[in-house]
Amino acid sequence: MDRLIYLDNSATTSLCPEAVAAMNDAVRIFANPSSLHSAGAAAAGLLENSRKTLLKAAGLGGKFPAIFTGSGSEANNLAILGAARTGKHFPSKRIIITDSEHPSVENSALRLEKEGFEVAFIPTRGGKLDEEVLENELKKGAAIISLMLVNNETGAIYDVDRAFSEAKRLCPGILCHCDAVQGFMRVSLPKNADMISVSAHKIHGPKGTGALFVTPEIMKKKALSPVIYGGGQEFGLRSGTENTVCIAAFAAAAAAAAASREQDAEKLDALYALTVAEAEKAGARVNVPAVHASHIISVTLPGIKSQTMLGLLSAGGVCVSSGSACSSHDAKISRALKAFGLPDSEADCTVRVSLSAENTPKDIEVFGRLLSGGIARLIRVRR
Repeated sequence: MDRLIYLDNSATTSLCPEAVAAMNDAVRIFANPSSLHSAGAAAAGLLENSRKTLLKAAGLGGKFPAIFTGSGSEANNLAILGAARTGKHFPSKRIIITDSEHPSVENSALRLEKEGFEVAFIPTRGGKLDEEVLENELKKGAAIISLMLVNNETGAIYDVDRAFSEAKRLCPGILCHCDAVQGFMRVSLPKNADMISVSAHKIHGPKGTGALFVTPEIMKKKALSPVIYGGGQEFGLRSGTENTVCIAAFAAAAAAAAASREQDAEKLDALYALTVAEAEKAGARVNVPAVHASHIISVTLPGIKSQTMLGLLSAGGVCVSSGSACSSHDAKISRALKAFGLPDSEADCTVRVSLSAENTPKDIEVFGRLLSGGIARLIRVRR
């Protein structure tokens, strides 16, 4: 094995140099940002500068406060549970999500179902929101709609802006939340969202840090309540001493991603096309959504279990995934792939290749060679 070829960037990414440098600098500013002495003031200054840097990189400027959390999953929980449990400004006790959301969104909604809410699921067959079902569900009324921007298993980009426009037209007072964890710094954030969740470790920042962007209107209405209680940090919505070291690194990674976004996008487009070509040449099928991001490729193998292929690729130094890293130890068939339209037999034979701008055409060629050899070998064994 000459070197590791890492093609699992939707699970996590390596730290970029800018994030490492920011962490090294921030380590020296060790005080609690809530302390009133000069060392605390320095930490508070680092925290607020990081918040401004992150918002600027996201293109939100002063439009949204950013509430720092411990992960994208926590940001999703805060948005959904925190909004639902305020009990304010709701036209009804209904929540709308898609049938292929991340578990942190789906399980938050199902938790609220036990508390008296009704949950409606919008189909996403072929990687497209079913607009007819969405309109019908909105006409029934809803308190919250939560839609992911980019699907973490198929790469489908959902038309969240259009959906949120319809939601606000048909359900005045509805709160619109977007899980943008997989789309952040890769596709445009929705303009009509009230809350947006993002995560550091998907954009070459550190693990254990996320953020929820919330509109000033939601803050003014106090339409969000905490899910973690304590000292009242982060505008009173996320208690716990802020992780200033990782927050500084998150902001630095976001600034670096914003600066290189255009050239990274061109590179990822080329790598996506090459990955599709290599996978098809090897005898696999690529599941291409109606509109897709360029960093996630869903590949269905010809009758070969994904776990078997993962072992072969890993032995050759290539890392891919069988789906979301959050559910990779779950024996169940992927909900997202089934929602996309794959039968159980094909979903169980599907791998996810996820790219970053650090990958090279050579990486993809090695992946294609190992994939082709693995498919040929396993088909011979099966016969």
